[in-house]
Amino acid sequence: MVDGSVIASNLLLFFGLVWQGVLGVIRFGRAERFCLLRAVYFALHFIQPSPMNRSFLALLIVASWTSCGMSHHAPATAQRPMKELASARLYVTAENTAKRLSEDGVLEFESADQPLETEVAIFVNPAKKFQTYLGIGGAITDASAEVFSLMSESQQQALLDAYYGPDGIGYNIIRTSIHSCDFGLGSHTYIEEGDTSLATFSIAPDTVKRIPMIQRAADMIGEDLVFYASPWSPPAFMKTNQNMLRGGSLLPEFFGAWAQYFVKFIEAYEAEGLPVWGVTIQNEPMATQRWESCIYTAEEERDFLKFHLGPAMAKAGYGDKNIVVWDHNRDLITHRANTIFEDSLAASYAWGTGFHWYETWTGGSPKYDNLKLIQESYPDKKLLFTEGCQEGFDNQHYERWSNAERYGNSMIHDFNSGTVGWTDWNILLDERGGPNHVQNFCFAPIHGDTQTDELILTPTYHYIGHFSKFIKPGARRVSTSASRSTLESTTFENPSGELVTVVMNRTDNAMAYALVVGDKEVHVDILPHAMQTLVY
Repeated sequence: MVDGSVIASNLLLFFGLVWQGVLGVIRFGRAERFCLLRAVYFALHFIQPSPMNRSFLALLIVASWTSCGMSHHAPATAQRPMKELASARLYVTAENTAKRLSEDGVLEFESADQPLETEVAIFVNPAKKFQTYLGIGGAITDASAEVFSLMSESQQQALLDAYYGPDGIGYNIIRTSIHSCDFGLGSHTYIEEGDTSLATFSIAPDTVKRIPMIQRAADMIGEDLVFYASPWSPPAFMKTNQNMLRGGSLLPEFFGAWAQYFVKFIEAYEAEGLPVWGVTIQNEPMATQRWESCIYTAEEERDFLKFHLGPAMAKAGYGDKNIVVWDHNRDLITHRANTIFEDSLAASYAWGTGFHWYETWTGGSPKYDNLKLIQESYPDKKLLFTEGCQEGFDNQHYERWSNAERYGNSMIHDFNSGTVGWTDWNILLDERGGPNHVQNFCFAPIHGDTQTDELILTPTYHYIGHFSKFIKPGARRVSTSASRSTLESTTFENPSGELVTVVMNRTDNAMAYALVVGDKEVHVDILPHAMQTLVY
C-alpha cells in the first residue's frame, strides 16, 4: 500500500521543480539562475530521496518556489538616462601665460576606454548628486566702500561689472559687518555708549558709503542675492572687558539687548531695500584679536541662540531668516556643531555652520575632514564658507600664484566636503591692503589703487571665477574623483542640466588627463599651475 504522504510530497517536489526551471530559463537574471541551479540540486535528490528527508525537501521547494515568485514581482529601480555628451567648452587660467578665464577651444567626447593605472583620469558620475549650491561672493566692508568711494565713476562701474555684471564672474553672495570690524577707518556702533534700551539705534554711519555700494551690487545680482551680516563685537559696555577690541565676552545681563540689536539691524537694512538672508552669531568666537572681537564658548553660543537670539528673531517675524553658528576655523568646528546641534531647541533655530580657513596658522593643513564629519553627523544642517583671505599684504606680489592656488584648493575641497556656498573676504582693498584701523592688511581679489585710479585684478579673482562664473544657484554637486593627487577637481550640474567640472593643477608639470563621464571621455591637456573649467 502506497503512503499518501509520500505521493503528496513527490507531487509537490515535481511541480516545484517544473516551476523553478521555467522561471530560470525564461527570465535568466542573476536571481533566476540561482533558482535554476537550486532546481537542479533538488532534482539530484529527487532521484533517490530518503524517506526521512523527503518531506523536508518538499518544504524547501515551497520556500524556494515562493522566493522565486516574489523576485519575479520585485520592481526595478528607474534610472534617468544620462544626456548624450557631444563636446565640452574649455576655459583656462595659467601662470606665465596671458590666459585669464580664457576660452581655450571645444573638445569632442568619444567612447571611453578602460582607464589604465599609467594614465591620469578624472571620473564624473552624474547619477550621484549631493548638496544644492547656494552661490559664491565676497564681503562689502567699510574698507571696500571707502576705496570704492575714492575711485572714479567709470572704475566704480568696472568693479561692479567685474563681480556682478553679465560678463563678470557671477557673484551673488554679499557679507557685511554689523557695525564696525577691523576693515574700516575706525570702530563704531549703532547706539550711544550705555544705551541699554537701544533707543538711539541708527545705521546712519552705514548709509554714507557702505549701503549705497551694497545697493548697487544687490540691484545687479537680482533675485539670486544672498545677503548676510556678522558682528565682530557688541558695544563696549555690554562686554566683560569694557572694550570692543581685544576679546572679552558678552555679559549675561545684556544677552537680551544684544539679541534685539540683531533684530533692529535687520529692520533697518531691509528698510533700505536690502533683503537680509541671515546672520552669523559672532565672527571668530574663539579668537582674542587686537581688533573688534568677542569670545563665546560653545555652551554660551548655544544658550544665546536658543534662549535669546532665536526667540527674538521669531517674535519679530524673522523666523525665516537664517542663523549661522560658529563662523570660525575648521579646527574646532566639530565641537561647536556637536554642542549646538545635539540640543534640539538650539538646533531648531540654526540653519547651519559657517567657517573660515585660518586654522593653518598653527602650522597644520586645512581640516577638510572635519567638514565631512559634520555633514555626515548633521545632514540637515548646511555648511557655509564665511571668510578667507591671504594675509601679509605686499604690493609687489599682486601676481603671486600661490595666493590663487590657496583659493582653488579650498574651494574644491570645501565643496567636495558638502559646503553649499563660499564667501571671500573684502571684494576691494586699496594699494596698501586696507584701509584697516589696526593695520591688519591683506590681499583681495581686486585692488583699487587710489593714487592712479587703477583696478588690479589678481590671479585669485580669475581662480574664483572658474567656479562662480559657470556654476549657477540651484546647481547640484556631482560625484567627482581623480586618479592622481596632482589634480584636484569638483563638478556641479546646473539647473539647465549643463555640467561644470573645475580642474586645478598645482604642480610644475603639464599633464594630460581623460575626463571620463559615464561611457564617454574627452582628452585634455593642462598647463603647470593652471585652473580649467569644462562646460558640457
